[in-house]
Amino acid sequence: MSMESSSFGNAPACVRGTALDALRVAEPAAKAAQVRALYDALLAGRAAIAPSLELREPADLPGRPARPTLVEPRQLERRSMRSPEGRAVLLHALAHIEFNAINLALDAVWRFPGLPDAFYADWLKVAAEEAYHFTLLSDRLAAFGHAYGDFPAHNGLWEMCERTKGDVLARMALVPRTLEARGLDASPPIRARLVQAGDDASAAILDVILRDEIGHVAIGNRWFRHLCDEAGRDPVPAYRQLAEQYHAPRLRGPFNFDARRDAGFEQAELDELAAQDGAGGVDGKAVR
Repeated sequence: MSMESSSFGNAPACVRGTALDALRVAEPAAKAAQVRALYDALLAGRAAIAPSLELREPADLPGRPARPTLVEPRQLERRSMRSPEGRAVLLHALAHIEFNAINLALDAVWRFPGLPDAFYADWLKVAAEEAYHFTLLSDRLAAFGHAYGDFPAHNGLWEMCERTKGDVLARMALVPRTLEARGLDASPPIRARLVQAGDDASAAILDVILRDEIGHVAIGNRWFRHLCDEAGRDPVPAYRQLAEQYHAPRLRGPFNFDARRDAGFEQAELDELAAQDGAGGVDGKAVR
């Protein structure tokens, strides 16, 4: 589907309807291009958000290609990054994360009606940046003689999207603040191994992704707190309850406390993570 499918004559495109169109697109490069075009249209005033619009969920979500083959996480093979093939496997895994992240952000744009316009604009921006990340990784993967789909992958990110589709508060708690925030923790050690392997070009892509992902997690934090305020809930215990209710994965260190702080996590949350990781809690140097 194209952006015109959600336009009416000379009227602006409907952001939320077109986001749903893009979510259904299976071909990754086409999806990425459509997302970036929609965000450009919103910035140029050629697209309107329509927050009250109720959209019906189609049966074919999300749009994705026939490959990669999806397997259980424990079935994924780990390879040394010292070899080009091992680095290609890593780049493919990162590209898969970014492809799923496009879908997750688009799902937030179309699925939840009745929120402020800024909510939809924020998540469309996230989708556009994830599309850029996917393109960077796909291009780098091509330099290794591979393409997205060449290696198996898992479906954990979209499974959490499915679990939280009826609860926008849970979605904000458990996708950006949990799953995406794990990327903040994982990025520095992965980058260090790439540099050690002499792959500065791939490491530079991780620098771009980490910079942008801090902003994405910050958006999730902001809207989680906004929704908690509206519901009269304290964000810290609310997060604990939602993580248990929706069976979120237990977070494991080491944690990137600086990036998490930049992304808007409260000190109390960082202290909890430090205590959980055996880093010393409130007095631990790791959280300062």
